[in-house]
Amino acid sequence: MKKYNSLRAVRADIESGQVTCRQLVAYYLHNIKEKAELNAFLEVFEEEAFAQADAVSKKIANGTAGKLAGMVIGIKDVLAYEGHSLQASSQILDGFKSLYTATAVKRLLAEDAIIIGRQNCDEFAMGGSNENSSFGPVLNADDPTRVPGGSSGGSAAAVQAELCLASIGSDTGGSVRQPASFCGIVGLKPTYSRISRFGLISYASSFDQIGIITHSVEDAALLLEVMAGPDDLDSTVSHREVPAYSQQLATNDKKFRIGYIKDCFEREGLDAEVKDCILGVKSMLKDAGHEVEAVDFPYLDFIVPTYYILTTAEASSNLGRYDGVKYGFRSPNVTDLESLYKKTRSEGFGEEVQRRIMLGTFVLSADYYDAYYTKAQKVRRLIKEKTDELLQSYDFLILPTAPTTAFKIGENSENLLAMYLADIFTVQASLAGVPAISIPVGRDEKGLSIGLQLMSRSFEEASLLAFSTYIMEKIAVEV
Repeated sequence: MKKYNSLRAVRADIESGQVTCRQLVAYYLHNIKEKAELNAFLEVFEEEAFAQADAVSKKIANGTAGKLAGMVIGIKDVLAYEGHSLQASSQILDGFKSLYTATAVKRLLAEDAIIIGRQNCDEFAMGGSNENSSFGPVLNADDPTRVPGGSSGGSAAAVQAELCLASIGSDTGGSVRQPASFCGIVGLKPTYSRISRFGLISYASSFDQIGIITHSVEDAALLLEVMAGPDDLDSTVSHREVPAYSQQLATNDKKFRIGYIKDCFEREGLDAEVKDCILGVKSMLKDAGHEVEAVDFPYLDFIVPTYYILTTAEASSNLGRYDGVKYGFRSPNVTDLESLYKKTRSEGFGEEVQRRIMLGTFVLSADYYDAYYTKAQKVRRLIKEKTDELLQSYDFLILPTAPTTAFKIGENSENLLAMYLADIFTVQASLAGVPAISIPVGRDEKGLSIGLQLMSRSFEEASLLAFSTYIMEKIAVEV
């Protein structure tokens, strides 16, 4: 079977009789088995996927199929799906099955998406390499000695390796965009509150957002269109009207004002090939008649510390519920109530999760609350205000998605600072709550993918998606 890069191509072949939904599912299941060494899926819903495929085929035949009919999707192991295992790639939730379905997943199913399985990720979405999973690392399909990025590494590798057409992940500080960059695909983090978080396992509640991983911007737009909107089960979700994003992907030759954050291009840790590639896109846009200017962002050095202080604080609070009392893993070595808590949490949580819980507990402690947590909240406000100020002057901000291409497995495991600094270009959008997308714009000499990140004003995903489409089409023409 040929490779599909968009639902449009899938639907065209279904309607012409060249392929059926059942054949699509069989194709992806075959690929999952053939490429099992990538470790992208924790569980495959084989019988269920075939049943869904048959039901969707009938709907297509009688003209009642939803917007996503024919789209085979994987979901990150942080999204609730009733009756299915839900572990956040952690032993602490061993044996747990969800009692309900996340709102975003319900909306996918309502539009006839076919869910093929749950995908590996960094434990509780904490990590930038997918090496922190309790079920082992995910491998990059372009080079299995390298990471796919994290925390949605399994979701990105699955799309990259043709194990599904699209994946639904989560993005707290870049967990959809950075893997998309490493795997040569599209990763979208919408505006904070654009998609309901009901049924998403919490890491840091004021940052977490469901994100989308696809081959095409058009598919990302369609999935956002389906999942976004009000939800009575999430008091933090936006009630703004949801545009028909997939119908608004044309820029109509409009010329835009684009700011590129020059501080990012002056970082010592920025790989030369990544820098040259992104600057090449900048020059291409300028040659095409867009106004492209360098802008200052004076808080770049404060972004990562602010992010990690706030997210670990929120994680410390959110993960307090996993104690072995009501569900999930319980240590067999307990002697009393105190040992139940201590042993269950120390044996059930991995090293990175324990580290972040401890850091969060420290910054929330009475002696250090004002010195760290309160100060970080003030810096977050400054970062948001400056980002919003720049986006009032410019239609888009562009910068690299990640400072390097995919690094070797184990390369940064002993250097936590290097691992955390890999988020330096993605956490700005998360701190500010604005939408951001990573699109593939080139490869380095090793054949590893390079991603361009674009940010726009809050709730202006329509223009962000349209401009991303324009750039990808322009690059294809240039090539």
